[in-house]
Amino acid sequence: MSTPLDTNALKSRQQAAWASGDYAVIGTTLQLVGERLAEACDLRWDEQVLDVAAGNGNATLAAARRGCRVTSTDYVAELLKRGEARAQAEHLNVMFQVADAEALPFAEGAFDAVLSTFGVMFTPDQAQAARELSRVCRSGGRIGLANWTPQGFVGQMFKTLGRHVPPPAGALPPSRWGDEEQLRVLFDRALGQMQITRQHFNFRYRSAAHFIDVFRTWYGPVHKAFAALAPEAANALESDLTTLLNENNVGGGASLVVPSEYLEVVITRR
Repeated sequence: MSTPLDTNALKSRQQAAWASGDYAVIGTTLQLVGERLAEACDLRWDEQVLDVAAGNGNATLAAARRGCRVTSTDYVAELLKRGEARAQAEHLNVMFQVADAEALPFAEGAFDAVLSTFGVMFTPDQAQAARELSRVCRSGGRIGLANWTPQGFVGQMFKTLGRHVPPPAGALPPSRWGDEEQLRVLFDRALGQMQITRQHFNFRYRSAAHFIDVFRTWYGPVHKAFAALAPEAANALESDLTTLLNENNVGGGASLVVPSEYLEVVITRR
């Protein structure tokens, strides 16, 4: 008989991974995704907006720039501090609060829109996280998500990491949130309408080696994966990532431009 997944232990492990390195170095390059999502959700001035697993605040800033009253949450306090510094630099009035996406400390229906860009998809208990997003969004409100797809570059990168540093038995892949059928299952009880647009974000670096160096240094999951491996195994991971990057490079020999597919999702709450 298999041992049940300890989601609390997995959450602690993930929290340590995201707190390592400095995700903000990567996160700030993804700002375009937050802006696109804010427009897709048709955010309005004075609407109450919650950003869940906000990281360093891309969707947070996008919503605040549109006059929304934003609460930005994450379970890594250091990331929220980075978001707060960005908001202060733009004179944006945002509330920042440490919160677990699986147990949001807000009343039912408290928000007009609930957003998450490449954040909530990493929660260990995916069904519970979906219930929480739905619970705090009012009827007729919008849940806006940006989720990497399984077949896109980031989905393939996580598969590559998993071959070298296997996840705990029973852990669900984050890329399930990038599968339309799985999203409909997750949000079945709350789903009034779902609009999905396939988008691409282009990672732009000098070369495959440059990308790996940046992600190995600053991006928690990659940072932790390399740290867990002996030198020979780390070299094998680097080789596999280099192959994946070069296979997906559309920038030619002089640069690295790697498109990564993601789902831009807008769910109208029943």
